[in-house]
Amino acid sequence: MKKTAVILAAVFLAASLIGCESSRAERAALQKAQDFELEDINGRHFKLSDWSGKVIVLNFFATWCPPCRTEMPDFSQIQKEYAGKVGVIGINVGREGLQRVRKFVSDNNLDFTIAIDNGVVSRLYGPMPGIPVTVMIDKDFNIAARYVGLRPKEVFVRDIRQLLK
Repeated sequence: MKKTAVILAAVFLAASLIGCESSRAERAALQKAQDFELEDINGRHFKLSDWSGKVIVLNFFATWCPPCRTEMPDFSQIQKEYAGKVGVIGINVGREGLQRVRKFVSDNNLDFTIAIDNGVVSRLYGPMPGIPVTVMIDKDFNIAARYVGLRPKEVFVRDIRQLLK
């Protein structure tokens, strides 16, 4: 009888801890996105909040980063497929010059907003243990997911579909 009570208590305790852990993860996922203002590579000023009411895909990249280069066409396709519902923003954190970033954008036919980090944005959305880093922001300006490293397009599309519901 004591053995059963001890086992039940252990199961209850484990279930309680798992529940608390889930609550912490949920609160972290509902963290508000931090607004910022940057100038895109074409000289237009924008704020992240300009995309409020849309799902935002915020991608931190560098032109010299092979996984970043692999992902970029996917973001361009996402921008086209979900036009008006999703805003894709690429933030270059590679400490590269404007001309190099513009050439990369042109060579890869990227047609979404691209800016060069002023040092503030990567701190707001860091830490950045590696790149690419992609932050998914829901229509209510909450951070819904954060990915470090290369992900297939399907991961982002799955998130977008869920966030558009």
